[in-house]
Amino acid sequence: MRRFLFMVVGGVLVALALFFTYKYYFVFGRGVKAGELNYFVEKGYVFKTYEGRLIQSGYRSKQPGALQSNEFQFSVTDERVAQRLMGASGQFVELHYKEYLGAIPWRGFSNFIVDSVITIKEANYGGN
Repeated sequence: MRRFLFMVVGGVLVALALFFTYKYYFVFGRGVKAGELNYFVEKGYVFKTYEGRLIQSGYRSKQPGALQSNEFQFSVTDERVAQRLMGASGQFVELHYKEYLGAIPWRGFSNFIVDSVITIKEANYGGN
């Protein structure tokens, strides 16, 4: 009976470990987003994480003649990437990211984790 109980508990623990790994560490997707960096901050009570928001403009709205902008909220775990983005607020950036199925507190508030900065350019507001 003890052996059976040990096997059941072991099986449940292995299943939980596999579920946790799949949910929080499996990379669901990778991609690149581009837009104007709205803000980038370090915040948190227990786990200090870097959080940012990218404004993607130029998408067509359902209303004729109007533009709709989309926001891309992301987290950063790499200190070098965070330092590069810290001074780039208001500039046009291209970011490479990984998408996870779930967020964990020590990685950030978002499912999207930026792992590299492709380009940082001065934002063009339609002027010369």
